[in-house]
Amino acid sequence: MNRPDTGELLRRLPQIDRLLQREDVCTLCARHSRALVLSECRSLFDSLRARALNGEVDAAELEEDRIVLALDARLEHRIQPYYRRVVNATGVVLHTGLGRAPLPPAVADVLVETLRHPVRVEVDLESGERGGRDEGAAKLLKELTGAEDATVVNNNAGATLLLISALAEGKEVLVSHGELVEIGGSFRVPDIMEQGGAQLCAVGTTNRTRAADYDEACHAKSAMILKVHTSNYRVVGFTEETTIEELCEIGRKHGVPVVHDMGSGCMVDLAARGMTGESYVRESISQGCGLVCFSGDKLLGGPQAGIIVGSTELVERCRKHPLYRALRPGRMTYIALEETLRIYLRGEEEAIARIPALQRVLATTEQLETRLARLVESISAIPGASATALSHDGYAGSGSLPARPIESRATQVTLSGWTAEDLARRLRTGDPAVLPTIHADSVIIDVRTISDDEVELIAARIAEIASGA
Repeated sequence: MNRPDTGELLRRLPQIDRLLQREDVCTLCARHSRALVLSECRSLFDSLRARALNGEVDAAELEEDRIVLALDARLEHRIQPYYRRVVNATGVVLHTGLGRAPLPPAVADVLVETLRHPVRVEVDLESGERGGRDEGAAKLLKELTGAEDATVVNNNAGATLLLISALAEGKEVLVSHGELVEIGGSFRVPDIMEQGGAQLCAVGTTNRTRAADYDEACHAKSAMILKVHTSNYRVVGFTEETTIEELCEIGRKHGVPVVHDMGSGCMVDLAARGMTGESYVRESISQGCGLVCFSGDKLLGGPQAGIIVGSTELVERCRKHPLYRALRPGRMTYIALEETLRIYLRGEEEAIARIPALQRVLATTEQLETRLARLVESISAIPGASATALSHDGYAGSGSLPARPIESRATQVTLSGWTAEDLARRLRTGDPAVLPTIHADSVIIDVRTISDDEVELIAARIAEIASGA
């Protein structure tokens, strides 16, 4: 049978006005609005015409029923939220591309319920006068860290910029050569210094910076000694690093405040649980740091925020700086942060039990193997699918526990007739989206970063793909 020529194919396209009168298309109009259906219909027709001119369309695709099905699919895709749920199967707990720390369920519940109503943010309910926006969070942060005062901005990069601008404009900031870091989004410590109006004084060398280096560099123009968490790399081998305790002694000697940009904001003692590489907020305060800043959405396990704790004088200088208003967060951050901090007030064990980020970082081998066995069994029962258990390296992610793999467990998944790339893409683009990794032409699903109730959900997505749905 001869293939119709391009002109004949194009003539088979139905008129849009007539198509919009079909009952099933009227149903689409009622669901999505006529304007949206019309817009998507025109886009679909433009695509079909272009493909016809390139010889990529057959006559069957131009049948009205097929066009309506394609239109329905395009509309469903168009209304799918961009910011939507993803099952994190990568093994990276605090995945920056997935919003880092998922909120504890109880925190999310309070957030949703509270946002239905006006929220007390900066009103003193006793007097009826205006109050401090950060008072609620500051009270809890002081109690948890032992600091004299605290405030909150939108993220830790903002916190770093604010404190440098407020405390060191026109003066020097001492930083180790080995801590002149660049993190995601081209955030570079030297650039932040310049933006904040401070002069960078790099001390020591990349691999070795001694206490004497800081001591010799301090002088009348020194505004602060800044200790920076290296976040996404480690220097190993012939190295030496000055401790916070030593830095605070030097700071007291010269009358220069020590500021610790600790990144992840760990509020539990991970070292006591066998995980080294993260500073403990309360310890930095107790050793004498003038200010400590850290993230709310990393190991703290709360919303995105930059948290500053420390002396009353230095925190107040940050509050009074013009940048503070530009960087302060909104009500959603304050609500979620307050509820997260209240979990910590109940003790470390309660925090580990209730905060997903900590649960996943500290999950035991036994917990992982139990979850993995369920997942392998569920996937293996799907016709055409195979699942093999294997050891895998997970990571805390987002600069937490930098470059230190965490022993994990995963399953290697293959599906008959599907390449690893195509299977991974279908998993990513379905509902809910599942984000795996690919290795050795196989899809890898790490169970450290999934919850127990996501095991059957992942298996159901693979079964859906296997069935051709």
